Amino acid sequence: MRNVRWLGLLAVVGAQLFLAVPAQAHQPVDLGPADVSPVRGPLLPDGTVSYAVQASVEAGEQRGFRFRLKQGDRLAVQVLIFDEPPANTLPASVLPSVTVVDPRGRRLGLPVRERTQFLETYSGRTYLYLSRVERAAVPGEYSVIVRGRSTTPVDTTIGVGYREVPGRVVR
Repeated sequence: MRNVRWLGLLAVVGAQLFLAVPAQAHQPVDLGPADVSPVRGPLLPDGTVSYAVQASVEAGEQRGFRFRLKQGDRLAVQVLIFDEPPANTLPASVLPSVTVVDPRGRRLGLPVRERTQFLETYSGRTYLYLSRVERAAVPGEYSVIVRGRSTTPVDTTIGVGYREVPGRVVR
């Protein structure tokens, strides 16, 4: 009887661990039409948590959000688009521009420097990395601005963070 209880407990714990993993992978955050600036957009209180911030923008549109980092953290930001037409056929000059502003007010543009494929196994979709940056962080609050430059809406994902753990989003 004791072995049956032990096996039952192991099965419950194992199932919880198995089911918890997908929910923690790259927490999605959608930016909508009201998120026109970092101040009006969401705040990610812990910028080390792995978030996938998604925005669809076209020429003349802008979206924004903020995230915080502490002393000793690393700044990790990636820009991706779906590896599907029309986005993957657009020239770099009309793909969305992404700018990160650090707590000191220094602007870091993330220009298109690559088109490296990335298969996101959870969704089964293929993305293209356009730009990536990872460096020591300046502690404080960062702002991110996404500007559309194409007459065609482009679904853009801004990856923030590197720790696959649950995080909070403040609106």
